[in-house]
Amino acid sequence: MYEIEIIWRLVLAFLLSALIGFEREVSKKPAGFRTHAIVSVSSCLATIISIYYFKSDPARIASGIITGIGFIGAGNIIASKGDVKGITTAASLWSVAIVGLACGVGAYILAYVTAVMVFILLVVAKVEKTLHIKE
Repeated sequence: MYEIEIIWRLVLAFLLSALIGFEREVSKKPAGFRTHAIVSVSSCLATIISIYYFKSDPARIASGIITGIGFIGAGNIIASKGDVKGITTAASLWSVAIVGLACGVGAYILAYVTAVMVFILLVVAKVEKTLHIKE
């Protein structure tokens, strides 16, 4: 695999996750721009290394990333007196890990469409709250 292609995959993972992370940052969530970008770029690089350098089964690294990101997501969820916060940010972290995986294997269109869809969902939820459509 050419280094330019590897760099493109990492840059795309960064840009797509930055979109989602930026929304979380603006919403003043504990996991924002940097966290989302780090998760996605790291997932992308782990996938690239697994496939092209270790020549291993990409499903194995994907499984490890999906499981591992659950730990980070769980740390973001706070339960206090019957109120649970952080589930959406945990889900967005999980999604950028998958976007990173998609970039790592070269599934650019899937990564792009997924990132845009997640971003739209986050923005729509914010609009719903602002307009008091949903409590």
